[in-house]
Amino acid sequence: MKAELIRGLINIKPVHRQSVVTIGNFDGVHRGHQAVLQQVFQAARERGLASMAMTFEPQPNEFFMPVNAKARLSRLREKYTELSKEGIDKILCLRFDKTMAALSAEDFVKNILVDCLQVKHIVIGDDFRFGKDRRGDFALLKALGDAYGFSVEKAASYTCQLEKETARVSSTVIRQALADGNLILAEQLLGRPFSMFGRVGHGQKRGRILGFPTANLYLHRKVTPIKGVYAVKIYGLGVEPLFGVANVGNRPTVDGEGRTLLETHIFNFTQDIYGKYLRVEFIHKIRDEKKYDNFEALKAQILQDSKTAKQYFGIEHE
Repeated sequence: MKAELIRGLINIKPVHRQSVVTIGNFDGVHRGHQAVLQQVFQAARERGLASMAMTFEPQPNEFFMPVNAKARLSRLREKYTELSKEGIDKILCLRFDKTMAALSAEDFVKNILVDCLQVKHIVIGDDFRFGKDRRGDFALLKALGDAYGFSVEKAASYTCQLEKETARVSSTVIRQALADGNLILAEQLLGRPFSMFGRVGHGQKRGRILGFPTANLYLHRKVTPIKGVYAVKIYGLGVEPLFGVANVGNRPTVDGEGRTLLETHIFNFTQDIYGKYLRVEFIHKIRDEKKYDNFEALKAQILQDSKTAKQYFGIEHE
């Protein structure tokens, strides 16, 4: 069942009040998030209340550091999909702007959690910070909960056993794994293969000229967590996934676009899919993006990349 998405406090209705709430960026909705969301789900059912996840757009670090923002693991639509899978009833998305950034921790609790949402119970990590200058913490939230009549529950940090150590699962660790091309570790931490979503748009048709037509997805991210060439699975064009090879980057050999583009060549596929919404799942990194001297060299490399991806998937190369 899909969650109800509520955009902004202006759209809060009486039915949305008195929920069990958790708050966070939920970037990637990884296994640590999933553990917290299960606590929320359980606490809501025990109390006979709805569950709510509160998140922000843009993410606070994107507001405060627009030039040096962290790579985004998931956009809002992707978060919505994954949060819904965890059984959350309502997702409240608040705009993070100057007004929100200037709100004190006490006012955040009173104005939003108490007056607007009439929250009954909150599940939050012990490292959670909120309010102007990140002054609010778990202890302050609990004290304010006692004063206003809502309870606060601590969500334990979720750890994962890696090859050499036990590590706390976090979006930061996943970003580093993706930057290192370690898709296996990223999958272990996410609980699923890393993927990106997008609608197929028109490009310059240069892939078609080279003999490798591509589905072009503009990623609408300030920074992407991965770049390079990958063996991928494509969802959204039938019951079963299709296989292909994808490039994530700025196409340095073609025109060096400023925005990052996901170009996917789907094997043995010729249908017109402009406007289709796809999920591209990254399975294996083949190489980093590279600039070639001419189109012939680029074409030869794409042919080799395609062959490598097919071998990885066990598809016979023509």
